[in-house]
Amino acid sequence: MEKNLVIVESPAKAKTIEKFLGKDFKVMSSYGHIRDLKKKELSIDEQSLEPEYEIPEEKKKLVSELKKQAKQAEKVWLASDEDREGEAISWHLCEVLGLDEKKTNRIVFHEITKPAIMAAIESPRHLDMNLVNAQQARRVLDRLVGFKLSPVLWRKVKPALSAGRVQSVAVRLIVERERELQAFKSEEYYSVNAIFGVQNDDGSQSEVKATLATRLKTHEADGVAGGLQDRHLHHRERAEEAAEAHTGTPLHHVDAAAGGRPQAGLYREPDDDGGTAPV
Repeated sequence: MEKNLVIVESPAKAKTIEKFLGKDFKVMSSYGHIRDLKKKELSIDEQSLEPEYEIPEEKKKLVSELKKQAKQAEKVWLASDEDREGEAISWHLCEVLGLDEKKTNRIVFHEITKPAIMAAIESPRHLDMNLVNAQQARRVLDRLVGFKLSPVLWRKVKPALSAGRVQSVAVRLIVERERELQAFKSEEYYSVNAIFGVQNDDGSQSEVKATLATRLKTHEADGVAGGLQDRHLHHRERAEEAAEAHTGTPLHHVDAAAGGRPQAGLYREPDDDGGTAPV
């Protein structure tokens, strides 16, 4: 009788691994999960979120055989995959088979070779309950969303569709964003852009560009016919003040137009002949 029982997920791996380990080891497969949530019920306590598991009818014979072999073995090695699902499978095996933690080891390997298998046997560990709980949380979310939402898809779209925890939330976010776009109302505004000419010490000219930080809404004209012109004069005064503060030189005037993003025409101090020259 074999002293060690090794349980893997895949039956294809079992025969190969048994050859590597020798006569003291018996390798069996769990064929994936040996228990799961009930198929025809929510199978989750909505108050505590505690899942209710059952052993599927097609797995009951396998579970009986695993229990028998586990009782006869001196030590049990759980060798399911090293991920959330694999860790949960090992945990379910512990729970269903009633394994004694003292004589149960968890091993993992990343290739089906003799060195890898022997290295895993030499460095066993205990179950990682963080991975187990992560898998359970994912499974519970899947069931809470899918069990209630999938029937809606069957009625509204077509049969056999399933709603999951990821795509359902993603669709909701897309719909909410699309509604925001449809409800958006655009508003016109005015902006004032200016180019200032600065006289350098060597007589050359430099340009300084500036934009008013405030966007001006069209309805600021107070609804009167002369509002646009009033606003034009107000913006010009503000631009002149900004230019004077920046250059230290008073400007004759800054011309700002309404609508879109206009460019302002700027003028220097009067020339010798009394005219004004644009910058």
